Amino acid sequence: MGLSALTYVRSPAPTGAWLLGLLFFGLFLVTELTGLQFEIRRQGLLLTLADVPLLLALAYVPPMTLLLVRLAVCAIAQWRRGTVPVKAAFNIALMGASTACANLVIVEGGPVLLDEPSSWVVLVVAVLTSVVVAVAGVVGVITLVQGRFAPQELALSAVPSLIVAGLNTAIGLAVLLILRQGPAAYALLAVLVAFFFVAYRAYSGAMNQHRTLTEIYDLTAAISDTPQDGTLPDVLLGRVRKLLQAEYATLWLPAQGRHPEVLLSARTDDKGLLDVAGAPESLRRQAVETGQTVAASPKLGDDQVRAQLRDFGAKDAIVVPLRASSAVIGTLEVSGRLGDTRHFGPNDVRLLEAVAAHAAVAVENNRLVDRLRFDAYHDTLTALPNRRRISQALEEAVRVRAPGEVVAVLMFDVDGLRDVNDSLGHAAGDQLLAEVASRLRTLSPPAALVGRVGGDEFVVTLRLPNAEAALELAVDLRGRMQDRMTFGSLTLDVDTAVGVSLHPEHGSDPATLLQRADVATHAAKSLAGGVQLFDLALESRSVRRLGLAGDLRRALDNDELEVYFQPKVTLRDRRLVGVECLARWEHPTHGAVQPEDFVAVAEHTGQLSRLTEVVMREGLRRARQWVDAGRPLSVAVNLSPRTLVDPAFPDRVDDLLQEYGVSPDRLTLEITEDGVVDGVDRLLPTLRRLYDLGVHLSVDDFGTGYSSLSYLRRLPVHEVKVDRSFVQGMATDPGDLAIVRAVVDISRHFGLSVVAEGVESELTLELLEEIGCDIGQGFLFSRPLPYERLEAWLGAQTDAEPTPLGEVRRLRAVG
Repeated sequence: MGLSALTYVRSPAPTGAWLLGLLFFGLFLVTELTGLQFEIRRQGLLLTLADVPLLLALAYVPPMTLLLVRLAVCAIAQWRRGTVPVKAAFNIALMGASTACANLVIVEGGPVLLDEPSSWVVLVVAVLTSVVVAVAGVVGVITLVQGRFAPQELALSAVPSLIVAGLNTAIGLAVLLILRQGPAAYALLAVLVAFFFVAYRAYSGAMNQHRTLTEIYDLTAAISDTPQDGTLPDVLLGRVRKLLQAEYATLWLPAQGRHPEVLLSARTDDKGLLDVAGAPESLRRQAVETGQTVAASPKLGDDQVRAQLRDFGAKDAIVVPLRASSAVIGTLEVSGRLGDTRHFGPNDVRLLEAVAAHAAVAVENNRLVDRLRFDAYHDTLTALPNRRRISQALEEAVRVRAPGEVVAVLMFDVDGLRDVNDSLGHAAGDQLLAEVASRLRTLSPPAALVGRVGGDEFVVTLRLPNAEAALELAVDLRGRMQDRMTFGSLTLDVDTAVGVSLHPEHGSDPATLLQRADVATHAAKSLAGGVQLFDLALESRSVRRLGLAGDLRRALDNDELEVYFQPKVTLRDRRLVGVECLARWEHPTHGAVQPEDFVAVAEHTGQLSRLTEVVMREGLRRARQWVDAGRPLSVAVNLSPRTLVDPAFPDRVDDLLQEYGVSPDRLTLEITEDGVVDGVDRLLPTLRRLYDLGVHLSVDDFGTGYSSLSYLRRLPVHEVKVDRSFVQGMATDPGDLAIVRAVVDISRHFGLSVVAEGVESELTLELLEEIGCDIGQGFLFSRPLPYERLEAWLGAQTDAEPTPLGEVRRLRAVG
């Protein structure tokens, strides 16, 4: 009896239908082992095409035969997948329950008459009942273990199963109707089934590949769009955990410099990140030490790694090292593949390695931005907040000050720093400053902000009840800081002068408070107690500056300023190639006036352009003489950013070059890094005109500000001068050495020459030569010299031809 001849084919007895039972056993087994895996919370849900043969079996196979066949197929599938016994038993029981419910619907619905649409409805309801019972059982046991489902989460979990079941029942009905058409339909059905199977496999593979590529693209885009605000781990780990369908996704960064160790994990069903990991630390260390991916699962890794993972209590894991250039900066790892029967494979390893490559770049960029941001607001030597950060803190303190409180600014000026630098070298001076910073930070109240605002000036700012409390704190801190310091065989007393200014009595803005604290500090240097509260009578220094303004004008009119020249020497062959022109002023009453004082006076009184022209004229006049004497030297002149704002300045430079007949490439104009960066857009037109004239342009004090590679790329400059603070510390501080090396490498990348300021030791000279620095200047070669002494030195150099080492020693003697 053929299938097509049956209208009611179900027999109430299980005997006599074993041939059909074996046929459906094969169909159920094939569909059960070729399913789609979905994630529900921390469990995997397997959806198969078993609903299609189930509908046919409900029409053709007796109830007991169908139940036994499905239980046998389920048991074989659980065994093949390696499901744990408890879960396998639950799945087999659930399969029996769902099949029994489907049979019950058929029995209650009456005879199955394939010509009647009502029988089709009964079959569909029976299949959907089986699916609902299966989904309800899975959701129920997960709820018992992990808590209740939210309605939205329940819908997202159940609806896909019901949709797939509906499609399967529609296919089953179509197959059922085809079978009733006779043997010819069987061949057509076989072709359709084979085509569907091939198409299903291809579609499934394409969809998996498309999903993976889409998620990788979304992940990299999310990483790129993440602001530099510390939220990168949240974005990265959540997406990696979902992409790899893992229970844990972990980012580990070991402690590096001032950055502490980071261990953060995204875990299934947990909001936010946790400071735990799903894999043992030994795997993490192994990945960092070897620089290779460490993976452990039934498909990956060796027995030793799997044993470590088993002892930890995890079933599988992948640990990928994060690389920045050639260094390993941490690891990205996943552990605990969701679903008892699923494990990580080679494709998952390659996928995580691709993600780790993007993540490493993002992590390194975050750390670089964090360092640049930190450097912009902190002093390099002491790591204390700098003037910019102190100003921000003062603004905030003034804004939140309670009634009756004062905002106190205590400025500490370290006595004797110049003597230490001159006698023991700048390395000892830096050590003194670092010690003062450490003591001040340790002794100050917890609520105080301690910063460094100048070469030897430190600031402590906090809110206090009154002026008396501020003075008591200043006296107490000064006294407790006066312990001795040891430098080799020398012992020095640390002493400071302290000036105090208060808000609201002495000002409301940070600049005024700091300026008046500075005035009080200078007054405190002449007091026995060393502490001075600001008073308006102390503004004599400002009055003195006003007096200097008139004296400077007369000095410029009478050519009383003198220009000194500091040699610039090539490091490769110790050859003099140029000089830097430096203004000096010997006041008839006040004696030698510091350059920073009269330059500041010139800036504030509109005499800066005259001062610059005086220095430039003298430099070009001497450059012309040196050319005529057959020993051409370049001359360098410092510029203030205010000078570059003047659009007529390039024309004046051109006129002076033509007046003295000096080639433009013999003149170098030096602009400080901060001066360029703060107003780069306003200064670019003038800089480009000077560049077009052929004048060489130099970025002075490079590294002390907060410039970036983009500025070097935009600026039309020829030269970078490394600030003396880094050069003088590079022989003893690996950080300073790394900064100088980086500046040299960056400058060479942009085709710029590099000048090192502050060369004061032969070890520093050797290091600079080793890393490829071009030119040096400093006390090791010569101090700034007046023209006559420089000429005498040049004459002595012409008379004798010493070796490079002898030349350096003789330069030091002349200096």
